[in-house]
Amino acid sequence: MQKDTILEAQSVRFRYDTETPPEQAVYAVDGVSMQVRRGEFVAVLGANGCGKSTLAKHFNAILLPETGTVLVEDMDTRTEEKLYDIRQKVGMVFQNPDNQIVATVVEEDVAFALENLGVPTEEMRGRVDDAMKLAGIWEQRHKAPHKLSGGQKQRVAIAGVIAMRPDCLILDEATAMLDPRGRAQVMKTIRDLRNAGISIVSITHYMEEAAQADRVLVMSRGRIVMEGTPEQVFSQTRRVRSYHLDVPQAAELRDALAAAGLPMPRSVITPEQCAKAIYDLLA
Repeated sequence: MQKDTILEAQSVRFRYDTETPPEQAVYAVDGVSMQVRRGEFVAVLGANGCGKSTLAKHFNAILLPETGTVLVEDMDTRTEEKLYDIRQKVGMVFQNPDNQIVATVVEEDVAFALENLGVPTEEMRGRVDDAMKLAGIWEQRHKAPHKLSGGQKQRVAIAGVIAMRPDCLILDEATAMLDPRGRAQVMKTIRDLRNAGISIVSITHYMEEAAQADRVLVMSRGRIVMEGTPEQVFSQTRRVRSYHLDVPQAAELRDALAAAGLPMPRSVITPEQCAKAIYDLLA
């Protein structure tokens, strides 16, 4: 593992059906190799059942590979005595924030895991405050979580995880149940965390979110079938669609304008890039 690599999967295979002989089995993750660097934001895309959530659960040892290896800062996830350390390094946030919120006041919820770990009160106070500020939930700290919007609840869940001071955050469809405003709030939090040096792996169905990542992985039938920057991946519209995925709306408009004979750069994937390209054409 290179120095700047925090997560690494090496030829990982995993199946839920362990009764079927290996040569006849369908693998949810089928020979995946990939890395995540420190401070990198990686989006993982794929149609339902492609294996992306299964892969995500390998990164903090919720699942263990049948064959292959998963390393978290050089720690093998199969090493039982390293499990606590691995889960300190890699935090997970799931689709439904209600399943991760346990207390009746926001700041108490963020402190919950630290209390269970016996973190000293003074240190806990500082970590909880820092996490709430970083997650953009500080102003709601005295409120009851059930009175918050979906996006705010998800940021409370994120704050609870980052209070543990992980080096990497895995978001498994963390914006799937949110409205556009809630998704925008969580995406801002993700960008702030990345800027603070935390690695982000986001499993998502939203192409506009993936367009903001440093790198995009596309999965199909348990394998990584495309990899590159968002510009590299979303410039290949036909290939992306062949895996039953959409492309960002700005890329759709780019293709429509190009089909109409306008010279649009293939790298256009965000509304800002699209607006600039159109402005340049008009100018």
